Amino acid sequence: MLHFLPGPIIACFSVLLYLANTLLWLLPILIFSLLKALGPIPLWQKFFSYLLDQMASNWVLFNTFIQKLFTKTKINVSGLEQLKMKDWYLVISNHQSWTDILVLQRVFHGKIPFLKFFLKRELIYVPFLGLAWWALDFPFMKRYSQHFLRKNPHLKGKDIETTKKACEKFKHKPVSVMNFIEGTRFTAEKHQKQNSPFQRLLKPKAGGIGFVLQAMKGNLSKVVNVTIYYPDGEPNFIDFLSGKIKQVDIAIETQDIGDSLKGDYVNDRAYKIQFQKWVNQLWLDKDKKMLQLEEQANKDN
Repeated sequence: MLHFLPGPIIACFSVLLYLANTLLWLLPILIFSLLKALGPIPLWQKFFSYLLDQMASNWVLFNTFIQKLFTKTKINVSGLEQLKMKDWYLVISNHQSWTDILVLQRVFHGKIPFLKFFLKRELIYVPFLGLAWWALDFPFMKRYSQHFLRKNPHLKGKDIETTKKACEKFKHKPVSVMNFIEGTRFTAEKHQKQNSPFQRLLKPKAGGIGFVLQAMKGNLSKVVNVTIYYPDGEPNFIDFLSGKIKQVDIAIETQDIGDSLKGDYVNDRAYKIQFQKWVNQLWLDKDKKMLQLEEQANKDN
């Protein structure tokens, strides 16, 4: 509606409205999170978890309104028809920009349960937001490197215990656990430094989702594999705020989590190797999908 305005003006208005929307929902989320913490009864906790998720969902809804108000970004999506709100999902995606998060929240709103992102444990200490993420049941993870574990062998297995504890609350109501398994945003420099075998992707890290599947013990039923492609190149967040992103192409593929994807990622070496091969093949297929989306975008233009 207001996309005729100059880019810098759009960016300023967008930031102000995003900030206002965040503050609007942050206060009640903090209040209800304290009420949730005061009641150890499971039914009490479950009630406030649903209530807090609905508040977060409303935050996403208004963010989407802001995007539609100021920008003409066309989002082409395939594969949404396979999804439903009352199911347990592991959502994985390639990662190119902070814009990915807002785009994914917009696309999946009302289609699957509210997205829960895995966060580093240190982020729980971020003022206000850390408490809000905790209240919304975002899982906080503590990962140890092999080098650290060699020096501190008594901590071996602690990371999976932390993951299990974080995932425990997801067993009683539908959830969408989100993971960018490349571990970082794609850049040409990172791609070259990694010597990545993929043309449009960084190397995937299987450990994170391996831990999640192990911790959830069969509660997650499907993998939602998302491929995001920006025809005009990887955008920065300012491009998004300014309305400079003309189009986003998203391909969604869903598959059941069968017995072959269930196992002990920590202690079963054979399963670990098999799981890593599955993730690598998934990424090979995603690389081809990126090229297909690029070819289609070139034809359309």
